[in-house]
Amino acid sequence: MASPLPAADRQHEAVRHRELLAASVQEAGALALAAFRGQQKSWFKDGGSPVSEADMAVDALLHERLLGATPGFGWLSEETLDDPARLAAPFVWVVDPIDGTRAYLGGKSEWVVSVALVTQGRPILAAVFAPVSGELFLATAGAGATLNGLPIRATDGAGLPAARIAAPRSYLETLATSEPGIVQLPRVPSLALRLTRVAQGIVDMAFATGNSHDWDLAAADLLVHEAGGAVTTFAGQSVVYNRPEPVHEALVAAGRTRHAALIGLILAGAVRLA
Repeated sequence: MASPLPAADRQHEAVRHRELLAASVQEAGALALAAFRGQQKSWFKDGGSPVSEADMAVDALLHERLLGATPGFGWLSEETLDDPARLAAPFVWVVDPIDGTRAYLGGKSEWVVSVALVTQGRPILAAVFAPVSGELFLATAGAGATLNGLPIRATDGAGLPAARIAAPRSYLETLATSEPGIVQLPRVPSLALRLTRVAQGIVDMAFATGNSHDWDLAAADLLVHEAGGAVTTFAGQSVVYNRPEPVHEALVAAGRTRHAALIGLILAGAVRLA
């Protein structure tokens, strides 16, 4: 494991690589967009999730741009064979070349390029880029979150009544039973984008079922945090990244007050989410 770094050093690295990250994800998004709705090869990985030629091309581009400029950093990507050396690296790029590949292959617009820079288990720099809509979300630890250069903020609110919720159907059904007034939003196929919409303030609360991975979560986690929200397990625990097994249990994202209210209901047994 890498030795702990002072907060000032972590902040310096995040700021130093912000422009590199922004340029890289936009270039990667343009590459994916050029092949969008076109003819390309795709196949299924072990576990049944799809992957396409575009996923691999974007992964290769990001690897070249990001690691080429940051020798000594680690790399963890959905589309790259895992290298355990990342566990000892002081900083690690956590990458999902195309989050929402099913949507991408189906010609739907809700897919993104998602990248975070992680150190000591937490993201310090993040970008989520939605090429179809041209939305570039950026966050630096301690410096807030932006959409196309303008600040964004998670919504205020103390509970579930009238909350706009994006979640798997089973969660929505359970929450609607407890609070009939919730607004059930259409499913967002990209998990990174689903959580990022909380940071943007157009979704009040979003959920991820178990078995999500670092690359699905890390960038959106920092965006939500820097926009005044929280992303945690149902027990209220923060997500730790760059572990040997980068897999996570079910999670919820919301503005901090609403998030705390839901966690309280879960811990009290008033809301039971499987």
